[in-house]
Amino acid sequence: MVLSLLHPLTDVQIHAERQNDLLDPGKMISPDEYIEQRLNDQISWYDRKSSENQRWFKRLRFAEIVAAAIIPFLAGFAGNSLAIKIAIGALAVVVAVIASLLALLHFQEHWLNYRATAEALKTEKFLFLTQTQPYDKEDAFHLLVQRVEALLSKENTGWMEAMMKPPQGESRA
Repeated sequence: MVLSLLHPLTDVQIHAERQNDLLDPGKMISPDEYIEQRLNDQISWYDRKSSENQRWFKRLRFAEIVAAAIIPFLAGFAGNSLAIKIAIGALAVVVAVIASLLALLHFQEHWLNYRATAEALKTEKFLFLTQTQPYDKEDAFHLLVQRVEALLSKENTGWMEAMMKPPQGESRA
């Protein structure tokens, strides 16, 4: 807060300046800057996205289960009731739409992949901070950067491949 009063720039502008400083080819960043501005940022992003995908997956799966369970219950009362038959049909549509969304949007897959990446990044961070093998050598910071960026690159490549492949049962045209 005091910084905001003393500094005429907004928090967004300060963050943008820091990002620009990081992109300056003549400026080397310190391990502390890398951990704070890159590693912690990525850990937070993967944590947040993992939680969001988990919530969406569980909400949709719960709705699908409830709708599917109500269908046979209502069928026992349907008889000649048009309203119940319409409700059964609507619930069947809801189940089909939810199942399709789960298959299309891959919430469970993203949840698990993002969680695994967040945990792998945390492991690298704490191994580095405690100078535990493989970070017990002179070039520990460079090794940290290489390993973290390799994890991020692998996750990004996996995400791109998942987005490019057609859903199961479909083929590319």
